[in-house]
Amino acid sequence: MNNDHLKNKRAEYFKETRLQRHLEVAEDYTELIADLIEAKGRARVCDIAREMGISHVSVIKTIHKLIRDGYLKKDEQQTILLTDQGRKMAAFSKKKHHILFEFLKNIGVEEEIAAADVEGIEHHISLKTLEALETHMKACQML
Repeated sequence: MNNDHLKNKRAEYFKETRLQRHLEVAEDYTELIADLIEAKGRARVCDIAREMGISHVSVIKTIHKLIRDGYLKKDEQQTILLTDQGRKMAAFSKKKHHILFEFLKNIGVEEEIAAADVEGIEHHISLKTLEALETHMKACQML
């Protein structure tokens, strides 16, 4: 009986890990697509693939999942667009990125290292910790 409980708990952990990984990918894609639209006026599969250093096929598969999940859509010309949900995710992801990057720079981390570190940290920081960092940085006039 106890062993079954542990197996169920383990399954829950794996399920949560898969969900978190999916959200990481969604955040990375929506943030990049927002940046591309801002810089170039549009986001294309080839641009996303080049920026992420992955294949066109991988980008296309992920875009289909993100369309299914309501983060992205395509127009008549097959241009990739953010939905309202996608724009909100991109904005929040950019905010997290900015807070963490500025924090790391302010404690003396070199910009190049800070930029690389933020890519991992931003997906694993809790909302409470992020809010505490933001409050502290504003109080210290770091933001």
